Amino acid sequence: HVQLVESGGGSVQAGGSLTLSCAASGVTVSTSCVAWFRQAPGNECELVSSISSDGSTYYEDSVKGRFTISQDNAKNTVYLQMNSLKPDDTAMYYCATEATVGCGIIGTFRSWGQGTQVTVS
Repeated sequence: HVQLVESGGGSVQAGGSLTLSCAASGVTVSTSCVAWFRQAPGNECELVSSISSDGSTYYEDSVKGRFTISQDNAKNTVYLQMNSLKPDDTAMYYCATEATVGCGIIGTFRSWGQGTQVTVS
């Protein structure tokens, strides 16, 4: 049974930073694709960043240079370091894994966390 637990969200002022954590159990993050998605009220869920089993990373254009995805294999945890936060980054952030195709198509991820709220004012 795969379980993902996100933490680290909160409320910050524009320009601030947050680090989100996605602690995994039932799956090994070092050999899996893990992705961060976000959904703001009234908007569709969008891919923010992902890290593949080979270590390659992806960032959505609006977060390039500001967000960094990483993983701690000893803790079986994936992180999303978010710097220079903007009000447009306000959303519920979810981590997901067990993609059946590639490492970024939202409909292909079978396991999701409960989400953590990020609010930037």
